[in-house]
Amino acid sequence: MNTVTLLGLATAVTALALCPAHAQFVKGNEAVRMTATGKVVTTPPVPASMGQVCRADASCHAGAWRMVETKDGLMECTDPFARPGACRTSTYGSQKLRRVWVVLRKDEWVQCQYPELGSKCKPLFARPPANMAPDAIQ
Repeated sequence: MNTVTLLGLATAVTALALCPAHAQFVKGNEAVRMTATGKVVTTPPVPASMGQVCRADASCHAGAWRMVETKDGLMECTDPFARPGACRTSTYGSQKLRRVWVVLRKDEWVQCQYPELGSKCKPLFARPPANMAPDAIQ
């Protein structure tokens, strides 16, 4: 290899190392559709029985972060409904946290252990404990 090629490879490796991790998504998530006008994203409907929002920047959140694809991209939310104030920009790839992935599969909202439809997924709107998806540190 010549010096120019080595310099180019070193520059590319350095650039990749300095770039923030790209947001993960769940392949096959029916909540995200591409149309002629762009990307359309649906979030789970909020049940009427839901209480107040636990803000993403507050200390009221306990448990796994719900990873939800929104119109603003992948977000970490305190609840699976991505309500205003409950979400923050994803830190996936740069920070290890307990996470559960909220996706639409075959017209049913589910929570999955990993960003894969083949992982352990549980129906979002089932009665507890049937709706409790196992989280994973990722």
